[in-house]
Amino acid sequence: MNILFIAEIIPAQSSPYNVVIIPLIPAIDHVSLIINYLKLINMRKLKLQMHMSLDGFVAGPEGQLDWIGSFGTDQALNDLINVLLDSCDTIILGRKTTNEIVSYWENVANNQPDSPEYPVAQKIVQMRKIAFSRQQSSINGKNVEVKNGDLVTAVQALKNEPGKDILVYGGAQFVSALIANDLIDEYYLFINPIAIGSGLKIFKNRKILKLKKSISYNNGFVMNAYING
Repeated sequence: MNILFIAEIIPAQSSPYNVVIIPLIPAIDHVSLIINYLKLINMRKLKLQMHMSLDGFVAGPEGQLDWIGSFGTDQALNDLINVLLDSCDTIILGRKTTNEIVSYWENVANNQPDSPEYPVAQKIVQMRKIAFSRQQSSINGKNVEVKNGDLVTAVQALKNEPGKDILVYGGAQFVSALIANDLIDEYYLFINPIAIGSGLKIFKNRKILKLKKSISYNNGFVMNAYING
């Protein structure tokens, strides 16, 4: 049986060539295995960016978001949001959230040049945005397209496309479906310093995550970044 090897060039005092050869897996079709491996390591990540209350809700019982952003702005927080945006070239959304998000950011980009959110708004408006819907075939908005097919198949296809990573903003039901199907790779949860008592959650079942980073901000926000455990 043939063995497929991957060579990783690293400093190794015991080797005069500074090369460590690691046997990966027995394989018959080496070419197809290498191709699949390269696809895996080059696959785009799906990143969730979402606000959350102290008691774990992402929206009020009827989807209310009036509790978000009522604690003042923080430039360091805005800088992080910009970094996340710059790492992605596509935003995916659930149908119910698309109109609200698109209209909000287009209004900021078109009418509020003095807003601290203006740089973010410009980026969001220019980015490719994909709304997932079972019924609608089109939604108004700049650079907005609609997908109607199977969610898992469509998202996996997007991940396999060339380009930067993919960002998901919501809403709660759509994000819950992504989580349930293990499609999200990185979680960026912005914990607001408020408990709202009841509302919509994105985690329906037990989910083990690994904390990657935690940052606190002057306005009371805490950003927790997780990857799958």
